[in-house]
Amino acid sequence: MKRRGSRWLGAVLLTMGAAVATTAVAEDPVEDLAIIARREAASPKDLVAVLRGVDKISARVTDIEAPLNTPMRYGSLEILARTCSKRPPEETPEVTAFLEIADVKADGQKDNLFSGWMFASSPALSALEHPVYDVWVIDCKTRSPRG
Repeated sequence: MKRRGSRWLGAVLLTMGAAVATTAVAEDPVEDLAIIARREAASPKDLVAVLRGVDKISARVTDIEAPLNTPMRYGSLEILARTCSKRPPEETPEVTAFLEIADVKADGQKDNLFSGWMFASSPALSALEHPVYDVWVIDCKTRSPRG
């Protein structure tokens, strides 16, 4: 009986050792540095948050490309994308953006409606609440070169 227990313990330890070795190979620090370098290669000036807006009155859907730190207008809304990030393709897909959205009245007064993170995978998690417009993040990309 004692022998079976020691064989079982040896098999468990051997399996754990193989799992640790496999994990060590998968977490290559050189590969991690390459991923970080690709993410930081694009200047924040070149990043664009791609948003989708819906006018609930006319049922018109519009894709909005909002360069970071540049106010954009969508109907009566003023949208300011502060940051945008997208995971690399080898990871679980996720796009996040920090947005500030205000409703601009006819007299120029702004009512802040939303300030926070939006997640493409969970649009209802942090949604814009407005009687006329819906806005959510769909992508983060680099600005296309003009020429």
